[in-house]
Amino acid sequence: MDKSRKPVTERIEKATVLDETIDIALDKRVNRKFDVHILPWLFGIWLFSFIDRSNVGNARIAGLSDDLSITTGTRFNIALLVFYIPYILVDVPSNLLVKRLRAGIYLPTLITSWGLVCTFMGFVQSFAGLVVCRLLLGLCEGGILGGVIVYLAMFYRRGEMLLRSGLFYCAAPLSGAFGGLLASGLATIEIGDYQRWPWIFFVEGAMTVVFGIICFFFMPDTPAAAGFLSDEEKEWALRRMRLDAGGSTEVDVDDEKFSWYWVMMALKAPQTYLSAIIWFFLLVPLYSFSLFLPSIIAGMGYRSTTAQLFTVPPNMAAFITVIGTAYASDKLKNRGYFIIGGCVLGICGYVMLIVATTNAVRYAGTFLVAIGVFQGSPMLMGWASNNLAPHYVRAVGIGMVISIANCSAFIGTFIYLQHDAPKYVLGHSVSLGALVITIVLATAQCAYLGWENKKRDRGERDDRLLQVDADRLGHQHPSFRFTL
Repeated sequence: MDKSRKPVTERIEKATVLDETIDIALDKRVNRKFDVHILPWLFGIWLFSFIDRSNVGNARIAGLSDDLSITTGTRFNIALLVFYIPYILVDVPSNLLVKRLRAGIYLPTLITSWGLVCTFMGFVQSFAGLVVCRLLLGLCEGGILGGVIVYLAMFYRRGEMLLRSGLFYCAAPLSGAFGGLLASGLATIEIGDYQRWPWIFFVEGAMTVVFGIICFFFMPDTPAAAGFLSDEEKEWALRRMRLDAGGSTEVDVDDEKFSWYWVMMALKAPQTYLSAIIWFFLLVPLYSFSLFLPSIIAGMGYRSTTAQLFTVPPNMAAFITVIGTAYASDKLKNRGYFIIGGCVLGICGYVMLIVATTNAVRYAGTFLVAIGVFQGSPMLMGWASNNLAPHYVRAVGIGMVISIANCSAFIGTFIYLQHDAPKYVLGHSVSLGALVITIVLATAQCAYLGWENKKRDRGERDDRLLQVDADRLGHQHPSFRFTL
């Protein structure tokens, strides 16, 4: 290659800058409107999603295990596990339906459906009934995380995604705090044949149903369908996404058509599988911590109501951290190093839980675990979304990432067993090991993506522009840069 010639990608980038004049005020106005009219609904979706999948942990120490005769053995763990079987299977097809069935209709339908399932969980009277309800809950919730990420990527540019992902994902630790407070009150209700734990499902499920119905009226399908934008704002909202695509597409999200070509591109992308495996190991401690934190604290000798309330402070600390790290990550345009830093904190927390002999130190360890583990997931979501393009590649790739990653539930739901109470050394040790592996894999992905970006900077991928289907390169386009 002639070293005196500038890479094709550099000429493309300069031409793009010359051809487009960015109205900063208009851009900020569009973002502000998206933040006001979209993020609150996504925050609520994830809040109720995590409450309704995790409230079984609150119900457990409020009498569910005794009433359903699942206090010994692994029956409770099985009930936790079955949620993830349909959850894993439906994600990819569900992501493909987000745009085809209209996001503003499809996502609220999922919310309302799982809210109804959660409500009816209060009526279960046997282990079999609990298993069936958890299966149905996983079926209805399975498409929501991937759907929300794909939905966000229709409205926000890659450099804006992480903060917004963090702003909706911070609802996960908040759900632990809010759910713990709510459960401590609901578990005192005794009306007729329904004593204590059923009311956790009745009330929290009904709240989700009401929220889902409201979402039908306020969630736009795409930027072009957003009634709160003027015509000028709609035009810019679409154009800025084309600019941000880095050559991966010249088509607006409304006009992009499904093709199996995009499916294969997602399945062949190394970053799809690297992200999936990293998230797999990160979710082992996240899921187990979310589900078993009430039991971990109860194992320190606290009664049911006190244990519920003691779950609030660690989750609130995680809530604040998720927002702060998401903001910093978008400012620094980096994801991997934040994941690594969070894992280091989580490891310190698990060491404290394993070796400490006093409740004060062990409880402090739960703060470090919550802070370290929760902030990693929105980082991973943003990382995967940033590095897959265009829309249908992102939809399939994110679906694959979530499906593979959620297989970690088969580990996370079975490492905190009743016979290991009260210290749960096995669960803490496995979670610690998973975080060590996460650090290694995140470092490897940063190295791979940095290496590929340097190749493109030197013009070593410009030959792709000579291909017959050069207009369908997606994230393989020489001007596309991966986010580290």
